Amino acid sequence: MSEIDRSRAARAEARTRIEEVAARLFAERGFAGTTIGEIAAEAGLSKPMLYRHFDSKQELHLALLERHRDELAAAPVRELLHGEGDLDTRMTAMYDAWFGYVESHPYTWRMMFRDTTGDAQVQAFHRELQRRQRETDMALLREFVPGLPEAELEPLGEAIRSALYGLALWWLDRPDQPRELLVATMTRITRGLISTVKGLNAEGPNATSTGTPDAPGPSGASPSGAAGGTD
Repeated sequence: MSEIDRSRAARAEARTRIEEVAARLFAERGFAGTTIGEIAAEAGLSKPMLYRHFDSKQELHLALLERHRDELAAAPVRELLHGEGDLDTRMTAMYDAWFGYVESHPYTWRMMFRDTTGDAQVQAFHRELQRRQRETDMALLREFVPGLPEAELEPLGEAIRSALYGLALWWLDRPDQPRELLVATMTRITRGLISTVKGLNAEGPNATSTGTPDAPGPSGASPSGAAGGTD
C-alpha cells in the first residue's frame, strides 16, 4: 500500500470513529450537552484533528443525519423491489431490513427520531426529511394500491411514516422485544390498509396471484428503487 493510500485509509478510519462516537454522545446527552472536545477525546483525537473532518458540531450532526437517512432509506428497497418470493415473503423481508438497520444503529436512531438540538437548521432538516418520506409513501400508495381516494393519500402516507418511527422509538426503549414483533406489526398494518381498498383485482400493477397488489414500502423507499429523501 502506498503512502497516499495509507493516509486515505487512516483519514477514513478517523472519520468513522468520530461519527460513531458523536452518534452515541448526541443520543445520550443531546446536542447541547455534547461538546466537540468530548467527541474528540473519546475518539482518541485532538480537536484540531477533528476539525480537519468537520468544521463545526452542527456540520457533524447534520452529516450523521444525512448519512443514516440515506442508509435507512436504502435498506429495504432491495427487498421490496428485487427480493425473491411471494408478497408476504417480500413484505416481511422489507420491514425486517428496515428494523434491522434501526437495531444495528440504536444511538443514531435516538438522535434521528428525537431532535434535541434546538438548532433551527437541524429542525428544518427533520421537517424536510419527514415531508420527503411522507411523499415517498404517497407515491408508493398510488403505484401499488390504486383506488385509494386522492384526498386520503397524504394522511395515509403520514400514517405509514409515523407508524414506523413510532414503533422504532417504542422499541429503542424496550430492547428486550424481538425484532420479529415489530416486523409482524407493520406487516399487519399494511395488510389492513390494502384490505380496505375495494375493487382491486389481479390486473392491478404488480398484482400477485391472489389478486392483491404489492404493499407500500417503508418510509424512504421509492418505487423506482432510489432511496427516498435524496434529490
